[in-house]
Amino acid sequence: MIARTLAVSLALAAFAAFAKPTLEPIGEFAVPEANQGVGVDDKYFYAIDNQTIGKYEKKTGKLAKKWTGDKKGPILHLDSALLMDGKIYAAHSNYPARPMTSSIEIWDAASMRHTESHSLGIERGSLTWLDRDAHGVWWGAFANYNRLLDKSPLAHGNNHNTQVVRFDRDWRVAEAWVDPDALVEKFGDMSNSGGSWGPDGKLYVTGHDNPELYVMELPEIGSELKWVGTIPVEIGGQGFAFDHSQPGVIYGIIRKKDGGEVTVSRVTPPAIN
Repeated sequence: MIARTLAVSLALAAFAAFAKPTLEPIGEFAVPEANQGVGVDDKYFYAIDNQTIGKYEKKTGKLAKKWTGDKKGPILHLDSALLMDGKIYAAHSNYPARPMTSSIEIWDAASMRHTESHSLGIERGSLTWLDRDAHGVWWGAFANYNRLLDKSPLAHGNNHNTQVVRFDRDWRVAEAWVDPDALVEKFGDMSNSGGSWGPDGKLYVTGHDNPELYVMELPEIGSELKWVGTIPVEIGGQGFAFDHSQPGVIYGIIRKKDGGEVTVSRVTPPAIN
């Protein structure tokens, strides 16, 4: 904990000294599960697909373990992964089914065994990401979409209804914010796919496709998030992860027809951790 606090402090100092961080690609791995998102700890990265989690060695890209759900469910659409205290926390929904339901699914990272499930039922949309900030508070986003889906003649909600939320200790929504219209336009007919807090106190989010991180702040008044910056990154939207064992390193994914790719990039100086 002390080491992580020191790393965060160094990253904060670097961010203050350099207002415009640059990005350096430092690695890429061909990973078939890299379709929805990626999580990372000190030794492994975890590629996320709808019903699959692949655990890979960070140094070699070699597959270490894999969890695969039944094609009929109950796991239907995993969307992101956060590694915390030896556990994988994943946002899950029934996308593209209606009505939209969501849950938080948890695995033991060492054994890759599913251990816990917290149902959120019918909420504000489809849960797409989950994160815990430096104060131990849990956050997430419920996405809505404008894209027409095969199973419905209607759009999957309206992406202006997408909300970033703060959870209480019982996974109930305590507060919620919407994205500014200009950012929603960047999402196209899709929505906010990934998100995580940086040590600078800002929230970093992604869309569904764009190779960018959007830097957000909570407003002093009202319910609309403040969009304060954009960082180009080697990703294709979707779920991403900050490598807390390497300040400034970001893991992301790029979807490809012949299999996904996990990308590794360093922000220089390390503005995020």
